[in-house]
Amino acid sequence: MATPQPNGAATAKRKPVFTKVELLKPESFGHTLTAKVLSSNPVPHKGSVGARATKIAECLIGDETGCILFTARNEQVDLMKAGNTVIIRNAKIDMFKGSMRLAVDKWGRIEVTEPANFTVKEDNNLSLVEYELVNVAEK
Repeated sequence: MATPQPNGAATAKRKPVFTKVELLKPESFGHTLTAKVLSSNPVPHKGSVGARATKIAECLIGDETGCILFTARNEQVDLMKAGNTVIIRNAKIDMFKGSMRLAVDKWGRIEVTEPANFTVKEDNNLSLVEYELVNVAEK
């Protein structure tokens, strides 16, 4: 299916390339993956209350290669219920206190899909790996 462009040309939509949890790297982006939600824990937040308050939940998600913490915001929290299988599109890796967190911003999408037939590899939690920023001096 082609999308019309302002100049009259058409561009073909690319098929998404699905990745696995174990292949995620720090500060990377554009990830599309299918994962099971293992747990979803609301994060209490300080500050703004009322209509402008941001709902946040930390969700442990994974596939047959490993698991990672996903930071769900606002309406994403309702989709990321324990037991759901989700397709996450255009996700990015944020670093939080030296460890990786998967997140979806306004350019990405989360959709609940049919239950997956894989068992999550819970003993390979990428969010437990601590990274250190190292500056490399050029000679």
